[in-house]
Amino acid sequence: MIKKIPVLDLKDGQAVSGKSGLRDTYQPLQTVFAPSSNPIEIAQGLKLNGADELYIADLDLIESQGHNINEIKMVNNIIPVMLDAGVKNFKSFKFFLDYAFKIIVPTETLETVEEIYKIFETYPKQRIAISVDVKDNELYSKKLDLTLNEYKEILKELDPCEIILLDISSVGTEKGYNKKLLEEFKDMKDKLIIAGGLNKDSISELESIGIKKVLVGTSLHSGEITII
Repeated sequence: MIKKIPVLDLKDGQAVSGKSGLRDTYQPLQTVFAPSSNPIEIAQGLKLNGADELYIADLDLIESQGHNINEIKMVNNIIPVMLDAGVKNFKSFKFFLDYAFKIIVPTETLETVEEIYKIFETYPKQRIAISVDVKDNELYSKKLDLTLNEYKEILKELDPCEIILLDISSVGTEKGYNKKLLEEFKDMKDKLIIAGGLNKDSISELESIGIKKVLVGTSLHSGEITII
């Protein structure tokens, strides 16, 4: 059975929702799991409904406009957190290990390829998740000057346990997964976590082709799909 990992985006101490990565337009999250957008309440509701892992993106950290790490640490005591805090390098990865179970290394914010090698040489793979961030079918990064295929070759060498394929353009749209992107990574299928715009039908389809994990936000919080 495919594992559905709930998604929370945090901004100014509360959970928010938005579309296509347009972070300035995000609004407080309305979810079936809690009466408010308080991340602690939502985490408790998710756990009661069967969640045993939670993806959190700290939008303030990613945009260098503050942080939500105290809330994240509290949530991590309720459900193990897979954290996207905009890791830039080895030093920031090491810092966030105190706040979450797994730390995501995203192409969006990673400064150099050398930093990711340093992380993999030092820490167990079980605590590292790679996020391949894609926008308009190209690798999305503020610093790395690499194509999607070039980064894929680096991943083959690193051999991570988990690779998030995140189509930023599809976030919050519920239009389904990026088939072209998945096709490019099909030889790494057992490691993939598919994210961005997933709905009920696309999750069933991904399960039928052997994908083991997905990240779900909008369709889960609206009640369209369930955790289990």
